[in-house]
Amino acid sequence: MQRDRFRRLVHRAIDDLPPEFRRLVEHVAIVVEREPSAHDREEAELEDGDDLFGLYVGTPLTERLDYHMVLPDRILIFQGPHERAFPPDQLEDEIRRTVAHEVAHFFGIDDERLDALGLG
Repeated sequence: MQRDRFRRLVHRAIDDLPPEFRRLVEHVAIVVEREPSAHDREEAELEDGDDLFGLYVGTPLTERLDYHMVLPDRILIFQGPHERAFPPDQLEDEIRRTVAHEVAHFFGIDDERLDALGLG
């Protein structure tokens, strides 16, 4: 898939969030990368061979006390792992699922809770 099309699907997933959530993620940088870096994989605490579709980098809203003079939070979405793991007809839904998963981390929802919600 062309990179611009993938980016549009990511931004559509953000635009389709409920307004009250979309408003809160306005100041989160949404970044599309071709592949996760070694540092990204380390941050995600992945085991060898595991795919990384997205990564939230920042301080969740639930953990912020004195939060100023910091770099903006980022949500990274990785194109290559999506394309290798999912057929083209499922890609848009899986991108939407990854975006929802990473936005949930921004709101302080951990992986265990996401698994229970079916977003793991």
